[in-house]
Formats: sequence, structure tokens, C-alpha cells
Amino acid sequence: MQTAILSPPPPSPSAPPRPSRASREAERGRRSRDARRGAHVTRGGRRLPWRGGCWCPSACAGPWAPPRPPRPQTSSSSSWTTHLGHRPQFHPLKHGFDEWFGSPNCHFGPFDNRALPNIPVYRDWEMIGRYYEDFKIDRKTGEANLTQIYLQEALDFISKQQGSQQPFFLYWAIDATHAPVYASKQFLGTSQRGLYGDAVREIDDSIGKILKHLQKLGISEKTFVFFTSDNGAALISAPKQGGSNGRFLCGKQTTFEGGMREPAIAWWPGHIPAGGVSHQLGSVMDLFTTSLSLAGLQPPSDRQIDGIDLLPAILQGKLIDRPIFYYRGNEMMAVRVGLYKAHYWTWSNSWEEYSKGIDFCPGQNVSGVTTHTLEEHTTLPLLFHLGMDPGEKYPLSFPSDEYQRAMERISVVVQQHKATMVPGEPQLNVCDKAVMNWSPPGCEKLGKCLKPPKSDPKKCFWPH
Repeated sequence: MQTAILSPPPPSPSAPPRPSRASREAERGRRSRDARRGAHVTRGGRRLPWRGGCWCPSACAGPWAPPRPPRPQTSSSSSWTTHLGHRPQFHPLKHGFDEWFGSPNCHFGPFDNRALPNIPVYRDWEMIGRYYEDFKIDRKTGEANLTQIYLQEALDFISKQQGSQQPFFLYWAIDATHAPVYASKQFLGTSQRGLYGDAVREIDDSIGKILKHLQKLGISEKTFVFFTSDNGAALISAPKQGGSNGRFLCGKQTTFEGGMREPAIAWWPGHIPAGGVSHQLGSVMDLFTTSLSLAGLQPPSDRQIDGIDLLPAILQGKLIDRPIFYYRGNEMMAVRVGLYKAHYWTWSNSWEEYSKGIDFCPGQNVSGVTTHTLEEHTTLPLLFHLGMDPGEKYPLSFPSDEYQRAMERISVVVQQHKATMVPGEPQLNVCDKAVMNWSPPGCEKLGKCLKPPKSDPKKCFWPH
């Protein structure tokens, strides 16, 4: 999901204007204006990528903590399980989930099943088909029924758990707004924003149906819902296949605000004051620690956990003083402390990529900031006051008193952070086409096993 999900484009004249379901429900919960990711591309987890040995665009499953009984039934209904990996050791059911419907990868394709295999869709341990073959996506029209399929899975799981009076955790991640964008037939052509707007409207409608279902079952006041995105909008795909980051600089793949800042809504009727807006600095990594707190559990003490408990901010409106670190690969590119953000390195993408039309910052050239070579600023970081300059266009003067005071505080925070940073063992530094989705579990029953190529492991190359 992209940032635009909180403000869907205006509907076409044939469809009556209406506020988005997400916006309406936000009035019953608390919005966050400062939610972020732990890396510049989609990834899951509760730790910074370098700690988990995962610092490349396709993220991986780090050392998850084992579930502690008693615990709720857990389900993942997602077309994109945050790139945790498709190998057996990375399977969701080996990392705390009891059920899984979805795919280990995004819906890229279609592929010819010779050079590359089409991505499989799983139910629990076994594949039940492949994208484009059994789960149709029309690349010409953008029609696909996947969001409706994932919606029904979520509703059925919630009903089942409520029917047996069992608590539950549902991770629902749809990727309709990730290029190649798709929407189901009833939403095609309903937005003036084109196919992307159609996809946003369908996701928005689906979220409303999930929340309405919780209310219908009488469990809305017992259910904590957190809605967010996985990155800022992918401007490389915009405007037809991507959203907008508004005033924020650049987009996904970068560590500028447009790439890392994302919308968030916490919804829990009867517990979260309605209509609130939080300026708490938050990260998706905080959801792990916050969820444990909701369950009355403490985070594991045998590893460094980067997330914090956000409940005081969500329930009571408190502000917790904490830093946010912006990583790209194994490098800490920037750090946010209070309203100040210091860039220790800057980079949009390489001149080679840019010359091919790959642009993560279209129309947003900021001299000395959106650089196409990796520029080091560790001696004199570029410092921005995001309260006055959210677009990161006007770095503070190095000799100014404001710069000196802010960097004095930030430098201590960075030193403390790096002192605790023990790199994990790389988990995605070797690439081999032979281990792709040629013959997933269950392919034999469907007659969909494919012959893999000869193994040829090589060091991975990640251009971003």
C-alpha cells in the first residue's frame, strides 16, 4: 500500500463524492503524522535490517522470537509477506503464524516459467496455484480479483475466531497499489486518478468492510487495529502506477522523507480517544513491542530490539523522546532527533540508472542533497529542521548556533547507537535462480512443478 491510501483521489462524476473509509475511521482513532520504516524498501521485522543480516531490497526473516503460549491464533492474509523469503526456513508458519494465505513475493510477472517461474500462492504449507495462471491479473486492463480474495480470507478468519471465542492476530497486507497496479472489475474506472486510484478505492473499501465486520460481531472495542503503509509512494512508478508523497522529498528506495515517512492510524473504539492527531515519532518496528505490551508480555531480552512501546502515545497522547535511524543497505544514512534530521550520507540513485530513466526523485532536484553519487557528510552532516522544512530543501548553516546545538545532541545519540550495532550474518548475499519458485510444496498435486535450471550461485547485486 502506498501513502495515498489515506487520501484517495476524487471519484469520477459517475460516482458520488465521499470521504474515504480510512479517513472516516481515523476520526474514531488517532492519526500519526510521523510513522516510518526501518529501511528504504519494503521489509518486515522488529529490528533494523543490519542487525538481522538483511540489508538488501528483498528483505528476509531475521531471528524471530518463538511464540509464547498461551497466545492468540495468528493468520497472515497477504499477497506479499514483506519479502521474508520463499525458502522453507522462512515460511510464515515456522515463524509464529498458524495460518497463511498468500504469496512470499509480489505479483510481478507474467513469466514464461522457463527463464523465471510465476510466483506461487499458498494456503498454509502448500501452493494452491500461481499468479497469472490460477490467480488472474490482466496487465492490459489492470483487472484482478486478488484484493477481494484477500478480503474474504480476512473476514472468514475473524468470523471463525469469534465463533470459537478465541483471540486472534491478523496480518493483512495487500499489494494492489504496488506496480503492476490492479483492481477488481467493480472498481475499474471509478476514479479520476486512473487505475491507481481505482486500486486505492478498493483497498479503502475493503478496510471499511473489515472494521464494519468487527463492529457487527460486537468485538470492535476488544480489537486493536493499526493501519499503515510499507514505504512512501514509489515515484518511479508514478503517476499511472504510483502515488504521491506531496511536499516530502523523493520516494521509495531513498532515505529522504518521501521514501520513509508513511501514514498510520491506530483504531480501538472505547480506548483510543477519537479524532486525535499524534506527532509521536514512530516506526513499524514499534508494532512488535507495542503488540507485546497489549498482550501483557515483555520483549525478549536475548537480542537488541529496536522498537519501543507506543501505547502511552496511542492511548494517552504522550510524546516519547526517541531517535529514528534511516538505513539504506548497511549504512546509516540519516538520523532524526526531535524535529531535526541529520544526513550523514546522501544518494538518490546512480547516474547509470538515472540515465536509463530510473528516477526516485522526479521533478525534485535539490542541489547537494538528491545526489546521484553516494556522498559522505559524516564530518559535517546536512541538517534540516523538519518542522519548518519538511521537504528537506534548506540545510541549516554549518556555523550557526542552531546547527551546533542540534548536532551536539545528535552526535551523542549516533555514538550510542553505533556502540550497540552488531551486524547480523548476511542472509541474502548469494543469488541463485535454481532456488526460485520452480517446485514449491504442493506443486505435485497440481501438476505445476517446473524444472529448475542448473545451480549457479553468485554474489547478489542490488543497484539501489
